[in-house]
Amino acid sequence: MAEVREGALPGSADVVVVGAGQAGLSVAWHLRRLGLEPGAGFVVLDRGPDAGGAWQFRWEALRLDKAHRVSDLPGMREMGLSFDTADASRPARDVVREYYERYEQWFGLNVLRPVRVTAVSEEGPGFLVATDKGDVRARVVANASGTWARPFRPYFAGAADFRGAQVSTPQYRAAEDFAGMRVLVVGGGTSAVGFLRELEGVAASTVWATRRPVEFTDDPGGGVRAVRQADEAARAGLPLPSIIHGTGLPATAENLAARDRGLLVARPMFTVIEPEGVRWADGSFEPVDAIIWATGFRAELTHLAPLRLREPGGGVRVENGRSVREPRLFLAGFGPQASTIGANRAGRTVARQVLDELRSTGRRERTAPTAPTGPASAG
Repeated sequence: MAEVREGALPGSADVVVVGAGQAGLSVAWHLRRLGLEPGAGFVVLDRGPDAGGAWQFRWEALRLDKAHRVSDLPGMREMGLSFDTADASRPARDVVREYYERYEQWFGLNVLRPVRVTAVSEEGPGFLVATDKGDVRARVVANASGTWARPFRPYFAGAADFRGAQVSTPQYRAAEDFAGMRVLVVGGGTSAVGFLRELEGVAASTVWATRRPVEFTDDPGGGVRAVRQADEAARAGLPLPSIIHGTGLPATAENLAARDRGLLVARPMFTVIEPEGVRWADGSFEPVDAIIWATGFRAELTHLAPLRLREPGGGVRVENGRSVREPRLFLAGFGPQASTIGANRAGRTVARQVLDELRSTGRRERTAPTAPTGPASAG
């Protein structure tokens, strides 16, 4: 890990990449491959204490074979690494953290952390990127800040008066924290399903509530449909739909068996939260000791507020990973690029557009002696 020391943050760079998850690292790899030098050419700023992006914060029990598929970063296979052959018995957070750290070192991406970007504002022909470690001036910003820091919790009357525990997905640590409790899990995605399966036999009881009916499916077109819906929303400047709304939940043998024994059977949403539980639409009462809000995330774009990107529809207009309102700003891993596969493809698309933008503004590119094809120490 490259720790930020006093004076280590550069005062300027052609490109600032915000975030070192899969999207940010993919952008950085492609920028270097296209000739920009880490440091003066581009700098990657990451708020996490370690490598691994949001994965480093996930709960200990989560394994790679129980999570969304983690796609390999570009160039990873030449290192002899692949998530397809990673040890699924280890916590996913540890595997991803280790692989990403080796990746950063191998390709000499020089990620600076922990650095929290607090604001991005226009300054002359470029941007002023303000951080908790100082300011960096950039011609172009590639934002890859993800969603983990902004879990979405819908408003419900009475939530503030609930006497039990309430946690969102990023706060969940282990099923044992809910031992002996009556637990309500809210949300229709894979995190909710994972929580329910982990809580089985640990919690006193579980109940599942979702806004839409749950569908377990093997529909191969679901992913394509979800990406199309996200792309349409991003282009129109509308709030992004949840990916699971387009794909459905995977109809694995494990999920279907849990459904058949009554664990993964969702109820429609309750109408109000009371101090000791929730009230259903039919008037019946469900006593609850804890509520887990697995209700998704919103893009972490608060640091971009000075750029005034919000549209009347409530979203941000993005086409091909590029802001429509501010063409010097790119949003990698946003909307249709949110999956690991989409984020990696987005890295190439964004990097090429970044280079075109630098050329169009007459900025002379600083080239690295070699493209990232091996260990940094060898290049």
